[in-house]
Amino acid sequence: MLGKLLADSGGANRIVDTIVDRVGPRTLPWAMALIAAIIGLPMFFEIGVVILVPIVVLVARRTNVSLMLVGIPALAGLSVLHGLVPPHPGPITAIDFLRADLGYTLIFGLIVAVPTLVVAGPLFGRVADRWVPVHADAVAADGHAIHRAGEGDGTAGESGGAAAEAQRSGGDDEEARAAATRAEAGATRQPTFLLAILSIVLPVVLMLVRAVGELTLAEGSGTRTVLDFVGEPSFALFVGVLVAMVAVGRTSGMDRGQVNASLGAGLPGVASIMLIVAAGGGFKQVLSDSGVADVIGELAKGSGINVLLLGWLVAVGIRLATGSATVATVTAAGIVAPLGASLDPQHLALLVLAIGAGSLFFSHVNDAGFWLVKEYFGLTVWQTIKSWSVMETVISVVALLIVLLLGAVV
Repeated sequence: MLGKLLADSGGANRIVDTIVDRVGPRTLPWAMALIAAIIGLPMFFEIGVVILVPIVVLVARRTNVSLMLVGIPALAGLSVLHGLVPPHPGPITAIDFLRADLGYTLIFGLIVAVPTLVVAGPLFGRVADRWVPVHADAVAADGHAIHRAGEGDGTAGESGGAAAEAQRSGGDDEEARAAATRAEAGATRQPTFLLAILSIVLPVVLMLVRAVGELTLAEGSGTRTVLDFVGEPSFALFVGVLVAMVAVGRTSGMDRGQVNASLGAGLPGVASIMLIVAAGGGFKQVLSDSGVADVIGELAKGSGINVLLLGWLVAVGIRLATGSATVATVTAAGIVAPLGASLDPQHLALLVLAIGAGSLFFSHVNDAGFWLVKEYFGLTVWQTIKSWSVMETVISVVALLIVLLLGAVV
């Protein structure tokens, strides 16, 4: 709902325009990773892709850089936040199943997410650019292929001319499309950068304040109780939505009815995510009731394998089988929960992150995100594997290594 309101009001575009206008071509991939991370905080991955892809295409055209150089950092920013950082549904559900501490998970999640994003985003983007040399003139403003290298039918020159024309007119088309979206929602102007950022960052700040309170205040004190309440993920996001309704919706020219309509249009996405989480929980319960969790627990105790590595491996197996990162996180958390009973709060939080990292491993053809990226970036299946699938694997492995390192020192 928050993401939908940001998109309709022009708040997301305001954030992007402000950051891009202040960076040069060399730092552009880093800026796109930052943009994706900021936008990805309140949004589910699929919504973030739909919002960011037209922005990525427009930025690549404006700056005349490769699509992969700016696209991979953007996708990495969304994916890392989706798999590792609350309040996304996978980490939140894993926290609940494992009875982990939200504060530790959020703090460790941010510590793991930053270097992981650097490696899988701007750095891997350079490699992906060499493997998949796709440029923005091959993709329409709405994110669909105009033509694909190696798939020509003898009309390459004609396609190239159309692509060049699309590149020349892309900026105007995209600006017109964004204006049309705002007009349809009732927005007559874009909100300011600070107000747009506030509605996104505020929920995370509230959760961080709660985490600090858990570490510094006595349990049962009045201040601790208040911080526990305002920093609870659902309430923190609710506050973010309320702030966005006033600070973003109303300042963009939308009246109360138009703001309510925008929020209502975001409900179908909430319902689908709830269905995925419920299905993952049901799948987890079937595996648990069948004794799989106990068997894995006994095998792990006998093998001496690191519990963090075990959680990652279980999530990887479910991810490869089902294609869903959320289902992998929820199911793996339920399976390894018996092993978490003996862990201290810090390592329990790291177990949540290890599972989240495993849930991102090698997205392929049974993952809806794979096809979303393929179509929006105008790639072939093989190009998508060489870019998107490898990027997801890099995220998973790098995050695991950092989690194991933290597990050895905390």
